[in-house]
Amino acid sequence: MTETTTLDVKGLGCPVPILRANRAIKELIPGDILEVLSTDSGAPHDFVIFCETTGHKLIESNERDDFYVIRIEVTS
Repeated sequence: MTETTTLDVKGLGCPVPILRANRAIKELIPGDILEVLSTDSGAPHDFVIFCETTGHKLIESNERDDFYVIRIEVTS
């Protein structure tokens, strides 16, 4: 069963959102979803690179109100 975990890193700048997401993903299993909430304007691009280098799947990256919502599917 797929589980979604939300990681709120609003107000934190680079590289903290990536570091915390990496730590959170280690607690998840393949198929789970990590939803990252961030106000860092570089986060959408940073998570594209993060997923390319780690092999996880970037499901979506959208701006909502005054923050970004980035959803990642854990692959390994």
